[in-house]
Amino acid sequence: MIARLEGRTEKLYEIDSHLAAFDATVLACTTEPSGGYAVVLDRTAFFPEGGGQRADRGTLDGAAVRDVQIVGEDIVHYTDAPLTVGARVHGELDFACRYRKMQNHSGEHIISGLIYTTYGYENVGFHLSDEEMTMDVSGPLTQEQLRDIEDRANAVVWQNVAIHAEYPAPEVLATLPYRSKLALTENVRIVTVEGVDACACCAPHVSRTGEIGIIRIVDSMNYKGGVRLWVRCGADALASIRREHDDLTAIAKRFSTGREDALRAVEKLQQEHGELRGALGQSRRALALYRLEDAARKGERHLLLLEPDADANLMRYMAEEGAKRCEGVCTILTPAPDGTLRYVCAAGSTALRPISGQLNAAFSGRGGGSDLMIQGSLRTTEEQLRRFFEQL
Repeated sequence: MIARLEGRTEKLYEIDSHLAAFDATVLACTTEPSGGYAVVLDRTAFFPEGGGQRADRGTLDGAAVRDVQIVGEDIVHYTDAPLTVGARVHGELDFACRYRKMQNHSGEHIISGLIYTTYGYENVGFHLSDEEMTMDVSGPLTQEQLRDIEDRANAVVWQNVAIHAEYPAPEVLATLPYRSKLALTENVRIVTVEGVDACACCAPHVSRTGEIGIIRIVDSMNYKGGVRLWVRCGADALASIRREHDDLTAIAKRFSTGREDALRAVEKLQQEHGELRGALGQSRRALALYRLEDAARKGERHLLLLEPDADANLMRYMAEEGAKRCEGVCTILTPAPDGTLRYVCAAGSTALRPISGQLNAAFSGRGGGSDLMIQGSLRTTEEQLRRFFEQL
């Protein structure tokens, strides 16, 4: 296949997606205001960022290629060292990174093609970085449907069908059924997975589906009326399987059981944890009532108690119970990690909404509520709050 020429640079990555090294002539080299250099070559195997995929990385005569972008009609390589205009330079890609992107991107085409032909949903978003790949589908899919798509996608991988790219003539393009996010009429590069998918795409791909190895849909979430998928293919899929295997093995060892019994061991622990939390909650409430009764015996109009490590539920419970045992306001405090005091106030007959504003103004507070209960945080001390309520 002959690469389509645009601007001054021949796209070697379109001629041979597996080309890892090449020689080229430097056509331009300028200094960037933010540092580094912008280099234009007469030919390149570096894929520039586009179509949702990050650019390739590598070197040009030892200078690190940090990014590659299309600027106007030029493919610009951003390097950390200058290159001499007119010189012949040797380029080398970080091909391990390029190849994993090819595996992932080709896998994405298979999944998108199967979803489109099965459910009629479009791929409306795609992102392939150095860390992950996500794709957004225009309609909802259940876990069972996604598992079916994953099974069929891997069957395509194992069939090892051909993947090829071409620029069809305009009259041929007009007759081709293919997926595209944009309305395109000329200079359209079509990537075809034989028998599965045809899609407008600018990126390098593997030559046959067998190179992908394995396709995994590792996660999904509802997103804008459709679904967002996290997908791993090839080397990335293997790495994710190993991480999950290692985590499962570590969990199984913690419970002195086999990997096949690890889930049941965790479920048992969760049940026991829930029972213990329930018992602890009952004990803390019983202790809270005892402390409230003890404080109420002093006969003070307002009650104020500091309860370390109390959660919001316990604080509200104590405030409500305390309000039954005093004529004024019951305030429960607990220290927060940021140095403030979290508070909950409850009262039976005293209107609390105006008091919330006074607290916020006096102690750089944040919070609010109703006349019956207010809550928030304050920058103050227990003693200062006691004096505040004594003066109400």
